[in-house]
Amino acid sequence: MTPLTRDLCDFLDASPCNFLAVRNLAERLEGEGFVCLDFRNRDALETGGKYYYTVNGSALIAFIVGEGDASEGFKIISAHSDSPGFRIKPHAEMMCPGRILKLNTEVYGGPILYTWFDRPLSISGRVILRNDADPLRPEIITMKIDRPLLTIPHLAIHFNRQVNEGNPLSKQKDMLPVLAKITADMEADNFLLKLIADECGCDISDILDFDLTLYDTTKACTFGADNEFISSGRLDDLSMVHAGLTALLATDPAGSRTRVLAIFDNEETGSGTKQGAASPILDMVLRRVVEAKGGDEISYQQAVANSFMVSADNAHAVHPNYVEKQDPTNHPALGDGPVIKINANCKYMTDADSAAVFRAICERAGVPVQYFVNHSDVAGGSTLGNILTSQIPLRGVDMGAAMWAMHSVRETASVADHAYIVDAFTEFYNI
Repeated sequence: MTPLTRDLCDFLDASPCNFLAVRNLAERLEGEGFVCLDFRNRDALETGGKYYYTVNGSALIAFIVGEGDASEGFKIISAHSDSPGFRIKPHAEMMCPGRILKLNTEVYGGPILYTWFDRPLSISGRVILRNDADPLRPEIITMKIDRPLLTIPHLAIHFNRQVNEGNPLSKQKDMLPVLAKITADMEADNFLLKLIADECGCDISDILDFDLTLYDTTKACTFGADNEFISSGRLDDLSMVHAGLTALLATDPAGSRTRVLAIFDNEETGSGTKQGAASPILDMVLRRVVEAKGGDEISYQQAVANSFMVSADNAHAVHPNYVEKQDPTNHPALGDGPVIKINANCKYMTDADSAAVFRAICERAGVPVQYFVNHSDVAGGSTLGNILTSQIPLRGVDMGAAMWAMHSVRETASVADHAYIVDAFTEFYNI
């Protein structure tokens, strides 16, 4: 396993949810000299300075202030921190026959439900603790229980002989995880809160609320005859987060344009939150940079016109068992390079101009390029690019790594593609 692939796998394993992904990003950035800023303050930004902001603990925008004037523009890579899965509801404990305790959950985004059955699962997220000194600023703890703790057991085939012929699933009935067998000396009430309190080292009475999700405890790994494939949860979109971070940290410190890494939350549910791509947070950061350089509103408009964004969110590789699902003439394959994503109905921000720019960047980096277009009879989704351009009129391209089983509990991508994309992103930041 190459050092880059090992680093990606370690990042994936350490980031089972959006909050931990952002915490891990912040730790890496601070280790490289980036300074954490606060939107509540009027921070002074210096040319060549390395900074980052966080929003909600689940979105992060990092940047290196360019040496050019206020109108010089920005080079932006965007990605998202969230992945489909299951969120634990309040008052989640549900006692079942046999004194089996399960948890009430709600589906987040659009996971492939079947892939979550019969796996060793655990819990990660954030816990909110009371702060009597300032109720408006409660204490926040990120947590990850590192051991297998739950499973969503499938119904045996003996009770459903048609299971392999198609079986509609109820998210409220079929997909609830089992947590414990409650014995005579155990108390089921507040069982989950007691577990959380023990993990966080706090009193149960101090827990005001939580944002907790399930994750598959199986580690990320490579496979294939030459270990050419990567298997992991959350490749969509943490592999692009990792590629953007790696490129930003590898970039030449000198540069006229400000280089930006923008990681948003809630892409899987439409981006319509204060930490999502439909919010003004990127606009706010870019304006602060222009202001720090002595620019005005006209300077900001000039900077936007001089900017380019790479919206990095993974793409569908041609599937060996379902070739007919792909467009007839565009077959992006694992290991053949980054994929430019195009949609005639503007679900992606890509146009001929921006596709040409990204292709030229890849050529400079010695990286092959592929194209994804939907089969005309198969509806596709959207991503960050077109949502961001509704806030800021940026030139840009939607792209990603080719992958199989997007939104499965374990997705598959290519070792070679990740290296290609890091090279392309580094070239983009350095030109």
